[in-house]
Amino acid sequence: MSGTWIAVLGAVVLIALYAVMIYNRLVKSTTVTEEGWSGIDVQLKRRSNFIPNLVETVKGYAAHERGTLDEVTELRAKTQDAHGRAEWAETEGLLTAALVRLLAVAENYPDLKASTNFTDLQGQLAEVEDQIQMARRFYNGAVRNLNILVESFPSNLIANASKFGKADFFEIEDAAQRAVPEVDF
Repeated sequence: MSGTWIAVLGAVVLIALYAVMIYNRLVKSTTVTEEGWSGIDVQLKRRSNFIPNLVETVKGYAAHERGTLDEVTELRAKTQDAHGRAEWAETEGLLTAALVRLLAVAENYPDLKASTNFTDLQGQLAEVEDQIQMARRFYNGAVRNLNILVESFPSNLIANASKFGKADFFEIEDAAQRAVPEVDF
């Protein structure tokens, strides 16, 4: 074998190794993105499990606030029936806004605010909301890294050939949901 063939063979091997390395980075990024989504899923299910207890507690004190209670219950059911990440993110955003309204309604009932059951539930819900925010940040960071790999050269060549695609960020679409709620103590 001549030196030219050895150099060409070495270059082909290096290119193949580089392509394998890029492919493995894409697999890792996709897996981290899925892990991030799983974290969001776990926290949203935890929150969903608190909602019936919260609604029942408020219902005992604020029976005439039926519309808000029904809205929270209805939106909880919609989030469990959502298909796809985009629909789920949208319904979760609506549920978050409804929960904020429910907690604001609770502020009008001093006996409810003094209830240890309610304050415990409120504290647990606040903790879960913090965990959801952390999970969203982790997921969106993983999505950002995956999307950069999918769109950047030369990894985009491997991504396109291997059917890797961009992922969607978990974000609030409705500007009203982004607004900070006014709660007067």
